[in-house]
Amino acid sequence: MISHIHGRLVEKNPTFVVIDCNGVGYHLNISLNTYGKIGEDENCKLYTQFIVREDAQLLYGFHDKAERQLFQLLISVSGVGAATALMVLSSANAFEIQEAIINGDVAWFKSVKGIGPKSAQRIIIDLKDKVALDSTSENISMSLDNTIKQEALSALVMLGFNKNQAEKSINKILRNNPEAGIEDLIKIALKGL
Repeated sequence: MISHIHGRLVEKNPTFVVIDCNGVGYHLNISLNTYGKIGEDENCKLYTQFIVREDAQLLYGFHDKAERQLFQLLISVSGVGAATALMVLSSANAFEIQEAIINGDVAWFKSVKGIGPKSAQRIIIDLKDKVALDSTSENISMSLDNTIKQEALSALVMLGFNKNQAEKSINKILRNNPEAGIEDLIKIALKGL
């Protein structure tokens, strides 16, 4: 899997970018939100999702990990493909999409091109618990804190700890010490687990 691409921005369009990375030009499909966040400077880094289909191999780029995670959740829903997921991500920011899922806002999803009432209900039903799990103390934050939390959680799970217990421990630590870094989170959590 290609986790991210960092290189020189060669071409920028509302639906895709081309990034030159050591002489190889990568074509990445993007959402309008990512398009708006990419600056005009040549140096560009996008987090990626590589999708292999029967007729194509496609690379999707995202400005931050949270948007990529939401894309992955959306394409996990039966009947929602990558193009539809990009339409959803282009319609609002990740926080608003998560609110629509949590609140069961079928009308909001129906307003997105390519999503009918059944698909809207399926997205809400399939993702409501997943989004709620990721937002135990508050809705998913698109800030650095969420990245630090996810990296610390990933490290604890890789060390063999139960994901739910590790997540509860990290949430408790962050409530008491919101400025904790990754190393601090892991050290304090290891003492409590």
